[in-house]
Amino acid sequence: MPLMLTLAAFLCAAEPTPVPKAVAVPASEDTPAALKKIPAYPQTVAVMKDVAYLGGTRKEKADIYSPLDHDKSKPLPGIIVIHGGGFNDGDKARGRELNISENLTLKGYVCMSINYKLRRTQGQVTWPQSVYDAKAAVRYLRKEAANLGIDPERIGVIGCSAGCNLSMMLATTGAADGFDAIKGEPYQEVSARVACAIGFYGAVDLMNYHDMKMFAKTREEAPELYKKGSPITYLDAKDPPMLLVHGTADVTVPLSQSETYLKIAKEKGAPCVLEVIPDAPHTFDLQPKQRDLRPLVTGFFDLHLKGKQPK
Repeated sequence: MPLMLTLAAFLCAAEPTPVPKAVAVPASEDTPAALKKIPAYPQTVAVMKDVAYLGGTRKEKADIYSPLDHDKSKPLPGIIVIHGGGFNDGDKARGRELNISENLTLKGYVCMSINYKLRRTQGQVTWPQSVYDAKAAVRYLRKEAANLGIDPERIGVIGCSAGCNLSMMLATTGAADGFDAIKGEPYQEVSARVACAIGFYGAVDLMNYHDMKMFAKTREEAPELYKKGSPITYLDAKDPPMLLVHGTADVTVPLSQSETYLKIAKEKGAPCVLEVIPDAPHTFDLQPKQRDLRPLVTGFFDLHLKGKQPK
């Protein structure tokens, strides 16, 4: 064999086979939670992770946060934290939900951040199961109040984006609206009412939003379904106090959604206020760059769950 061919053969044999580089899977609205970042739970509070609040057959779990020095013989108010993600994505332990849960727990609350039924496949219908799950979370917290050191009469809810919709559904719907006394759902003997609710930048008027995958039908095909999924449908003077927070730079859920909610709430005599955050986009926690919202949020919960007047 000629020298040059021999040398070429040697070099080819000696060169290692290239190993393809791992490509990071982008975190999108439909990326399964298992492919996303491992949550970094705070060390400043105690966290019970992956509590099976819906029963053993459901994969959706909850994380329950308590102050490190919590004396369960002295019950604290409880707060349900509901994540966003367009009803298709999101997780109880994303950065925003960790921020909300930690900050509120440090202010003397027991927080329960939940996962709920999400749409994962084309044509999958996940509504109203998501509403049932949110109500089950309230029932679970009330049912386990003594074990968790919670006052069952002082339970509030906070949610962002899709979680805002669910939070307002908890605040506005009752037994007559068809989301309670559901066969097969857990803890039906326990009340799902909340004492107050906060919603960040959520779609609350679905007929004037866009078609929702969770229904697997368009607004034109099923207008009554979209009305039933809109908290504005149920507003009345018997509702608990509600706070909406929305940014002027939100291009995902327009500010008009919260403005419409406030307008109808006033017409119906429902107790609701709207806090508009100039230049804030869609998706922010309690500490966006525009403004520290912790005093606003904790002040609202302190007033309605602890009876403390704002300073």
